[in-house]
Amino acid sequence: MDTKLIEYIIKIADEGSITKAAEKLFITQSALSQQLQKLEKEVGTPLFVRSKAAWAPTPEGQIYLDNAREMLRIKQKTYTIIADMVNKHNGYLSVGMTPGRGFDMFSYVYPIFHDKYPEFTVEPRELSVKQQQDAVHKGELDIGFVTLTDAQKTADEYIDLFKEEIYLALPADYPLSKEYLQSDDKYPTVPLTALQYEPFVMMYKESTIRKMVDQIFRDAGFAPTVLFETSSNMTILSMIKARLACGLLPYHYVKQKPDGIMFFRLPFRPTWKVCVTYQKNAYLSKAAKDFIDLVTEFWTKE
Repeated sequence: MDTKLIEYIIKIADEGSITKAAEKLFITQSALSQQLQKLEKEVGTPLFVRSKAAWAPTPEGQIYLDNAREMLRIKQKTYTIIADMVNKHNGYLSVGMTPGRGFDMFSYVYPIFHDKYPEFTVEPRELSVKQQQDAVHKGELDIGFVTLTDAQKTADEYIDLFKEEIYLALPADYPLSKEYLQSDDKYPTVPLTALQYEPFVMMYKESTIRKMVDQIFRDAGFAPTVLFETSSNMTILSMIKARLACGLLPYHYVKQKPDGIMFFRLPFRPTWKVCVTYQKNAYLSKAAKDFIDLVTEFWTKE
């Protein structure tokens, strides 16, 4: 099934430029332009509004693109189902992961997966949650491992792997009142109001956890003093260890037991979900399911 022309048109739409699309496709702009003109003549109407700023699909072009993406999805689904039926152990799997969780997970999972599927090509991609959601929706990413709340899920498919609690993180020598430390719990409970006059280091506003953290503070009844915003949880850990601020972090970072930091639970035990996402109505191959199982096993072990 030759879908090259379909892929060309989708690339023009994704790039918003025939020049950039040609560069990404490794063909000349004139060749791509000829293919587009030939298709527009065939369907009897322009598919794009041409402008120097950006190319945008016409209403007819959007119809073409919607159905073109569906055709590619059907093609991929068909080939994958057949491969599973004949027990074919070679193929391609693109996997999205966030920078904070991706490296150690992939380092553990890939050698095991490769032993079972030695002829499978796996492409790991470090992307933010929103970037993964966009890539999955466009069919550019087979599966993405994301952390979010139910309200942040898109119209694509999601499998909830497990719930993860959010913890309060303080410098190890923070002079916390003894009333909070007199507990046999591994992680004593501390109300956020005990830290309302302290600075906090936070993930950037566009991150999925930031909306949740903002809500945690609203529920606590105060707005925190934000000393620093970052795109890295490792930066948050470093700043807390340096006694510059307090922070809120998922359990993934708590169980790593970083030096110089102590962790506490919050009274209402806020949680979000660790999920895997894939394109709506797509077929998950046996290899993809095995990869997901390995990731879940790694992330849930203590």
